[in-house]
Amino acid sequence: MAKTKSTGATRLGRDSLPKYLGIKLFAGEITKPGQILVRQRGTKFLPGKNVKRGKDDTLYALKGGVIRFSAKRKRGFNNSQRLARIVNVDEPR
Repeated sequence: MAKTKSTGATRLGRDSLPKYLGIKLFAGEITKPGQILVRQRGTKFLPGKNVKRGKDDTLYALKGGVIRFSAKRKRGFNNSQRLARIVNVDEPR
């Protein structure tokens, strides 16, 4: 009697589901309050005006408006610099 099943029985074939990270709404697009703007791991993008960061680093809109991206130099505690990308939501005119 065989100890394991024959054809097609593998124990290594598992794979994780994709996480669907990235920018969900781009610059110039209109957003609603609470809508997700960026899904990310870590703080690749930082929250700006009318944007809040969730506990899994997701950025979402606090108010409705037009999305704008900008860049700013951020200085760390050890005097190193990095170019931080900031996501803002401007009120529509």
